[in-house]
Amino acid sequence: MAEPERTPQRRRRMGPPGAPPHAVMNVEKAKNFKATLKTLFAYLSPYKIALAFIFAFAAGSTAFAIVGPKILGNATTELFSGLMNKLSGGAGINFSKIGRILLTVLVLYVTSALFSYVQGWLMTNVAQKLTYNLRKDLSEKIHRMPFKFFDSKNHGETLSIITNDIDTLSQSLNQSVTQMITSIVSIVGVFAMMLSIDVVMTLVALIIVPVSLILISVTVKISQKHFKNQQEYLGHVNGQIEEVFGAQNIVRAFNAEERVMEQFDKDNGMLYRSAWRSQAFSGLMMPIMTFVGNLGYVAVAIIGGYFTIRGRINVGDIQAFIQYTRQFTQPMGQIAQVSGMVQSTVAAAERVFEFLGGEEETDGAERERAPIPPSGIAGDVEFKNARFGYDEGKIIINDFSAKIDAGRKIAIVGPTGAGKTTIIKLLMRFYDVNGGSILVDGRDLRDYDRREIRSAFGMVLQDTWLFNGTIMENIRYGRRNGEASDDEVIAAAKAAHAHHFIKTLPGGYDMELNEEVTNVSQGQKQLLTIARAVLADPKILILDEATSSVDTLTETRIQKAMDDLMRGRTSFIIAHRLSTIKNADLILVMRNGDIAEQGGHDELIAKNGFYAELYNSQFEKAV
Repeated sequence: MAEPERTPQRRRRMGPPGAPPHAVMNVEKAKNFKATLKTLFAYLSPYKIALAFIFAFAAGSTAFAIVGPKILGNATTELFSGLMNKLSGGAGINFSKIGRILLTVLVLYVTSALFSYVQGWLMTNVAQKLTYNLRKDLSEKIHRMPFKFFDSKNHGETLSIITNDIDTLSQSLNQSVTQMITSIVSIVGVFAMMLSIDVVMTLVALIIVPVSLILISVTVKISQKHFKNQQEYLGHVNGQIEEVFGAQNIVRAFNAEERVMEQFDKDNGMLYRSAWRSQAFSGLMMPIMTFVGNLGYVAVAIIGGYFTIRGRINVGDIQAFIQYTRQFTQPMGQIAQVSGMVQSTVAAAERVFEFLGGEEETDGAERERAPIPPSGIAGDVEFKNARFGYDEGKIIINDFSAKIDAGRKIAIVGPTGAGKTTIIKLLMRFYDVNGGSILVDGRDLRDYDRREIRSAFGMVLQDTWLFNGTIMENIRYGRRNGEASDDEVIAAAKAAHAHHFIKTLPGGYDMELNEEVTNVSQGQKQLLTIARAVLADPKILILDEATSSVDTLTETRIQKAMDDLMRGRTSFIIAHRLSTIKNADLILVMRNGDIAEQGGHDELIAKNGFYAELYNSQFEKAV
């Protein structure tokens, strides 16, 4: 499965790039480790048979590898004994026996490698299946979450959960499970083999472990602050590059190139110094471990030589013991590394499970669902004493009442923060009212299934949303399940007055919009979204500041397309340019969450009230 695209903000949780495994710093910990681990095991339960095989093959691979040095030591002993026999006039070296021993060792190592490959293949399969299912669950969960989640959550945090945390979970699961098994089996097995050779030599070898740990802990403590600084300044450098890259026109327009470079040089210099120090200190760990390990090998060789002379052990046992000493310290470092990976894994899993366990958008079981007739709804809408607040303690829509007959054009105007867009969100059931009701065709909006009632609405917003794909695909998106023929798409484009400009583009309807949708103009984008709404053929249409970001000429073209689109439909228009809604059947003037005035344009102007004040303010000349 392809790895998700990495955003510029993404950074490794496990440490800076290039840091050795044992230099992992700033491991993130879960808030509820046990509960998250329990949930993770529940997700892994369908793969328990595969996990059992993974454990068996990992343990078998390690066991075969552990037995190897002991048997190889017998070959060394046989070679030494044969050489001594030959010097004393005996039969000499028994090469056939040595050959059988070496063949046995070869079989053990090949079997170990085969077992290791099988367990790696099984673990990769389990990890990828788990992350595939988690991504699928997250994708499905997003479409069930209430809109207040998206209004209150940073989009980057959600993206990080779906990409970064899932990646962390996949990679660390793939590495940590098998590494933990092999490390534990290695420590137990190697310790047992060392004891089987000689207890005293084992005690001497164990002395190097606390010495190594003390020296490494001191080095880690010193280098930790430098790793932290490295991550911090890496974020500064990445953030500045991203900002400057996306705002080159502003930087050059204000001749800010030198200031930008000075800031970059400053941050880059700090990153260089912190990275150099962190890598320098982390680089000391391996030499320290090697030095202490070599002292241990010297001690083992001296004591082993003495015991061999005394006849306590064989020559081959010294060779095997030195190999076991090397193997004993390695898995201890791996366990330390894996423990950090496990913490990071559980922390990532915790965020994923919190997301999956979040509140969902439900219709509730207390109401009987009203089916939409096969012919669809007529489009009658009524607000009856509607009250609403995003926070129930702060009501922003107070006792809102209005009755709109099907097919009428309704304009909603008012100053910023008056509650205009909130009314639209309530109509679409992105939120439900806290009090009162909203009726569609005489039935409470909450009595309809959310998906069904939303299919009766069409929206054209100020912020156009088009995706990376052909123009044909973008317009076809307006039809539920994307089922629309090419002829229907072209007919919708013609109705939206978009057909002409589409035909002038390279590729026409098959032209692919880039990811940023910068290869068409703002006005062309708006016409494409109108064509999408035409294709949806809704009974109720919502236009939210659909022309506020285009020039006057383009606005005229878009306005004509929207007039054609609104014909015969119940239409709600939110507009700041009051000149565009003169022909509305009804104008609702909102102020502080209530309807301050309502009526036609001429009627409201004649009243010389709040609407007249708003309208005239757009034509006043600056003094």
